[in-house]
Amino acid sequence: MNRVHQERNHIDLLVLIAVLTLMVLSLGVVYSAGSTWADMRLQGSDKFLIAHTVKVLLGLLTIFVVMHIDYRVYRKVTKPVVLSAVVLLMVTLALGGEVKGASRWLHFGGFGLQPSEFAKYALLFHLCTLITTKGVLIRNFKFGFLPMIVWIGSVTVLVLLQPNFSTGAMIFGISLVMLYLGHAKVTHIGLTIGALVPLLLGYMVSAEYRMQRIMTYLNGSGDGSTTGGHQLHQGIIGFGNGGIFGLGPGGSRQRELFLPESYGDFVFSIVGEEYGLIGTLFVLALFLTILLRGLKTAKHARDDFGRVLALGITVTVTLYALVNAGVTLGILPTTGLPMPFVSYGGSSILFSSAAVGVLLNISSQTDLHPRVISAPDGIRPIEPMQLQAQGNA
Repeated sequence: MNRVHQERNHIDLLVLIAVLTLMVLSLGVVYSAGSTWADMRLQGSDKFLIAHTVKVLLGLLTIFVVMHIDYRVYRKVTKPVVLSAVVLLMVTLALGGEVKGASRWLHFGGFGLQPSEFAKYALLFHLCTLITTKGVLIRNFKFGFLPMIVWIGSVTVLVLLQPNFSTGAMIFGISLVMLYLGHAKVTHIGLTIGALVPLLLGYMVSAEYRMQRIMTYLNGSGDGSTTGGHQLHQGIIGFGNGGIFGLGPGGSRQRELFLPESYGDFVFSIVGEEYGLIGTLFVLALFLTILLRGLKTAKHARDDFGRVLALGITVTVTLYALVNAGVTLGILPTTGLPMPFVSYGGSSILFSSAAVGVLLNISSQTDLHPRVISAPDGIRPIEPMQLQAQGNA
């Protein structure tokens, strides 16, 4: 006779299902949003779909590989990794391919890498290591807080110099959130904001296109009469076309060369046009699932490093989604930030997938997700924590 027992160390399936659903949805949305552009630029309406499918498959493979790696091993290598990210950003400034006036890409044969996506997570992981290593010393400005600001400033400045204001500002903002969650003094964070935000604002107004975006935002949703307002105007038209139930898959009108970057930064507008209010709420509900489950994983993480790292990954993924949605709805100024797992872009998918893989590994080492198995009567399965204890004996 068999009895049913519970075995610990099972990943959070809700997070995995939410991410997989976003990826599968992105295949149809990117194909629809990019078919006209792909036919015009690449002489084939399915070119973007093929490239995006490869990226999604690589992302899936990354998730399933990374989620089996103990998250604690990263704590030993975060410093050389963030140093390599800084070097990559420097190389990008010197040798990177220029797209729309910005040097943001490194090209290797037929492949492209956006180092700022790598640097974003490299900095996050290193900050988590420093927060847990320094402990209460983080409240000491000279020996705890200042070294972290040096890392944050180095990465942020190099990203801003590309120039990439939106990503640089997000990296800076998320980093300050992590310092706050790590119990840094609020006065130190406030002084940092007071000293650096004016510099960020000065940088922001130094380029005409950034000023156009800000003025468009301050004046309302924009009527399309300026370069800064055209994309936002067309994106909002897409949402209006969709109504409650949408025009159906492939029914977008804005993809017909009206909406620039319809398959990238403004892909959420195509979701709204083809799947309506219901579709957009469904996508946001998936990110809300990631947020709530990620916070729960952080709360029950095995150690401080897992707790802070789970918080950082959860905040980064969901905040990017929220900002992207806010931009396409005209709630926030226009930026160039992708929607994780949905927008067309290999670097974003790859590094976001790796981060979610780490989050899943952290969740697997909590007691939140028991897996039911059976064993012969009188024999209780040895749990992974017991195996580890025996191995350490």
